[in-house]
Amino acid sequence: KKELQYSTTYTSFINISGLMYYKGIYHNFYQYNPHCALWCWGDITWGHSVSTDLVNWIQLEPVIEPDNPSDIDGCWTGSATILSGGQPVILYTGGSRDKCQVQNLVHPKNPSDPYLREWTKTGNNPVIQPVVPGLNRSQFRDPTTGWIGPDGLWRIAVGAELKSYTAALLYKSEDFLSWTRVDHPLYSQNLSNIVECNMWECLDFFAVLPGNNTGLDMSAAILRGTKHALKMSVGYFDKYLIGVYDLKRDAFVPDTIVDDCRLWLKIDYGNFYASKSFFDSKKGRRIIWGWSKEADCRSDDVAKGWAGIHDDLARQQWQAVAAMAS
Repeated sequence: KKELQYSTTYTSFINISGLMYYKGIYHNFYQYNPHCALWCWGDITWGHSVSTDLVNWIQLEPVIEPDNPSDIDGCWTGSATILSGGQPVILYTGGSRDKCQVQNLVHPKNPSDPYLREWTKTGNNPVIQPVVPGLNRSQFRDPTTGWIGPDGLWRIAVGAELKSYTAALLYKSEDFLSWTRVDHPLYSQNLSNIVECNMWECLDFFAVLPGNNTGLDMSAAILRGTKHALKMSVGYFDKYLIGVYDLKRDAFVPDTIVDDCRLWLKIDYGNFYASKSFFDSKKGRRIIWGWSKEADCRSDDVAKGWAGIHDDLARQQWQAVAAMAS
């Protein structure tokens, strides 16, 4: 299995939050604490590294910092999307002043810069508020990369814990600025007495073609025989369900319904969490990255000045997911 790893220095290196290939450059946006090697709620910032080959990386300046009411308690996990006109945008979860979780939008100041060094927060943030009936307002996070449905509208899913069920809530938008919640989730399950199953973090939703190693763009036409994977981070592992995306119902339908999340398929059996995938248009493949948290204690992390690495499982892991869909 091909595996690449890297970490930042003098920081706590956390979730991968946005991946993309743009103007010949690979971008990795990620959560981290720029002040020390520990997790601290109000300090969580988005770091940014770039590469031309996915092997050698250059660390740039942070791109999103907790400086607005809608993210003052931290800039948490999100996703990057390249819009139809070719411009990239980022949706991310912010911890608001009243301890709610909301979804915010940023766009590059200079889209002609292939390194995307500077980003601007949209003036009407948060673009999605936690106003769903029965929603736990502190358990509403981690928007997916957007995809275009057959009606030409953008869609995203957001993980949520509600009064009687847990869900990947589905939202639609014409312009990626104004969002409307669809009256049914992309997928949901009733709450259970298995606590770790009751909040799906770091959602990812992508297409796979059984028996084919080629990656698929979620916004492209769905090929005959295409399956879809719904990935979520639960119980210290990244797990997924294989099924179909029913376009008429606008819903994910798993091939096999398994109520106990402990029995779902795992992306990796090791120390691997909060993964994110993206479609690599340069090589026509889907790449999956995850976060590995070391077993060192807090005092050891402080002493060495850093914590956490990112694992690049790249194409081999993609092939494994495609094989499971066969």
